[in-house]
Amino acid sequence: MEQKPTTIKEIAKQLNISFSTVSRALHNHPNIGLRTKLRVQQLAKELNYEPNQTAIFFQQRKTFTIGVIIPELAEAFFSTSINGIEDTAEKNKYTVLLGQSHDSEEREKKILETMKQHRVDGVIISISKNTVNYEHFESLKKYGIPVVFFDRIPKMSDIHYVSSNMISGTLQAVSFLIKKGHRVIGMINGPEKLLASQERKEGYQQSMTKSRLKFDPSLVVNSDLSLTGTQLAMEELLSSKRKPTAIVTFNDYVALDAIQYAQKRKRKINKDVCFVSFANLPISSYSAYPPLASVEQYPYIQGQKATEILLELMNKNKDESGQNEVYYKIIVESQLVLHEKK
Repeated sequence: MEQKPTTIKEIAKQLNISFSTVSRALHNHPNIGLRTKLRVQQLAKELNYEPNQTAIFFQQRKTFTIGVIIPELAEAFFSTSINGIEDTAEKNKYTVLLGQSHDSEEREKKILETMKQHRVDGVIISISKNTVNYEHFESLKKYGIPVVFFDRIPKMSDIHYVSSNMISGTLQAVSFLIKKGHRVIGMINGPEKLLASQERKEGYQQSMTKSRLKFDPSLVVNSDLSLTGTQLAMEELLSSKRKPTAIVTFNDYVALDAIQYAQKRKRKINKDVCFVSFANLPISSYSAYPPLASVEQYPYIQGQKATEILLELMNKNKDESGQNEVYYKIIVESQLVLHEKK
């Protein structure tokens, strides 16, 4: 027969003391004498007493759970960021509830609704590439659930976020190619609505202007980041009147797909056309023709800082938040990492 868990009531009955005294003794309350504390704690140990977490959560109005939503766990960038989130959460005795949007706005909404129903204390999210409506984020404010965005940031003004400096990263990437003698440089960018895509384009344009080179909008092609999208973007760039001798891609996955396509078109990689990308993922080292360089975006640090911000927001008193709330906007500096073989 299954044994029922021991309750505070049973401990109190055996020791002939009140429920509140037992509760305080178990929590080392200073008003309870040492002898009583030892008696209560010893009996609790003998009876295998375990605290009722539901009651504790109700009392503290916390579940000590953080909701995290990312586009794809399979992507090394996001799995690394999850490590940063979980390590920081664990140190602060929080559990992470994880969901993947698979770049679907509807799935993102459903996961967020489920997390809200499970009463998570806060949410960390990197939005899907297809998210254009932000009402599901706004609705969390009504329930007092703080949200911190990272990497993929929505076009919202009053939000907390952590991101990598994409403008600086793109400046480094394009400047590197210009120094290597390239003058016609293409770009396979992400979806136009992504803030990260706009920042990459801005960095590209700034770098070309700074080097007194012509900015040609036709050399910046947007992609949905799928294999087909990359192939179409490569076809457009390689068919251009001003054929690029180098291409900057949205990330390393896009770079590898683009390199494969260029090989099928009989282009010699890093001779006829060179590549530079973003994310600096380990997968590139396994390729026979990796990008010449990749912009490191420090996903672990982004996840770590996003969690630190969320913990601070969750520990604020309800009356501390309001119209005068200060919004955290943390930019992690990016760095170009060279992959050229010596």
